[in-house]
Amino acid sequence: MATSTHPIVLAVNASPTHSMAKGPQLAIRLLAGSGVAGDAHMGATVKHRSRVAKDPTVRNLRQVHLIHAELHDELRGKGFDIAPGRMGENITTRGIGLLALPTGTRLHMGAAAVIEITGLRNPCSQLDKIQAGLMDATLARDRHGELIRKAGVMAIVVAGGDVQAGDDIRIVLPPAPYQPLKPV
Repeated sequence: MATSTHPIVLAVNASPTHSMAKGPQLAIRLLAGSGVAGDAHMGATVKHRSRVAKDPTVRNLRQVHLIHAELHDELRGKGFDIAPGRMGENITTRGIGLLALPTGTRLHMGAAAVIEITGLRNPCSQLDKIQAGLMDATLARDRHGELIRKAGVMAIVVAGGDVQAGDDIRIVLPPAPYQPLKPV
């Protein structure tokens, strides 16, 4: 499921406000059951404004947003000005096929942090505020015409700890049978 490059954390980002872009950090602290310390999306219950408006008591399955740097590379090749954190991710990875991982995969990062992948990020029109056409560039169709969402994955924090650029990522798959990622 990982590519030939050793899986690493390329960058970490956070923002205390509900802005699309998250600013670069030297390190982020992941809090078990809550998310990224100081980030607007931290909490046990939903924090995305549209979801809070529907039901603020729903469990937050979107505590940590991850995007693979390979997507940034692809988008830059198509003329988009993309850097880590620009699309709202907390953790930018390299060398791991995030979109191919099954639901429930655990990623161990830093000395102690463990996150569990809950599903796909559903790209939204806010991406077009970064640059026109960006949302469409994060969507594709497979050979059967099924929609492919490429804007990263969402996770919950299972074990807290500090994460920083350069940290190795260890992948632990859930028990089979594997469940494919769906939007959360």
